[in-house]
Amino acid sequence: MKVSVIIPVYNEFATVEPAVRAVLAVNEADEIILVDDGSTDGTRDLYPAIQALDESIIRIILHEKNQGKGAAVRTGFAEASGDIFLIQDADLEYDPRDYPALLRPIMEGRAAVVYGSRFRGGPTKTMFFWHMVGNKMLTFVTNIVYNTILTDMETCYKVFRADVVRDIPLRSRGFEFEPEITSKVLKRGHRIYEVPISYNGREFEEGKKLNPWREGPKALYYLLKYRFVD
Repeated sequence: MKVSVIIPVYNEFATVEPAVRAVLAVNEADEIILVDDGSTDGTRDLYPAIQALDESIIRIILHEKNQGKGAAVRTGFAEASGDIFLIQDADLEYDPRDYPALLRPIMEGRAAVVYGSRFRGGPTKTMFFWHMVGNKMLTFVTNIVYNTILTDMETCYKVFRADVVRDIPLRSRGFEFEPEITSKVLKRGHRIYEVPISYNGREFEEGKKLNPWREGPKALYYLLKYRFVD
């Protein structure tokens, strides 16, 4: 099965090239699609050198202006040609060495959707307390509303059999992509398979963008909204 790794990028000058090198090193990706969502920090100047790392599988797509992570992932889904889609952030918080464990349930036909959980026992750098609280609250609501037992709804590492997500209408532009895709996958009867992953959380001064006080209420709204509308 052909694996497409989709990497949304926004102002990741310091980490995007090491992230791509890490993806290449595990030798699991048949296609790497970087979707630059309007970077303004010099990230775009790096793309010729990044593409030269392996021109046969690396593709660069540019958004003219910043639209949000969800919009970048949707562009990646539309452009990807693989049988499996794997979402990878460009900030090195998530380790591509977890790819074999993430891909195995789909490759073996045991699942159509796999999430990597930071709360199932993998090695982790301590995350911010309020990020953890917000994550667990949103995951708890997900479990109640959609009758499931996830431990990490907000994880970056979401892996899909391509035919599952190609038929799902996605509209989110920002971080609300996480509850939207989770809600719609579960509503279509796909049980999500979780595997433990490692996590190396960034500090805000290192470029971390997610603000739980701003994004948490939005995520809660979309979890409830998509329970009743599609």
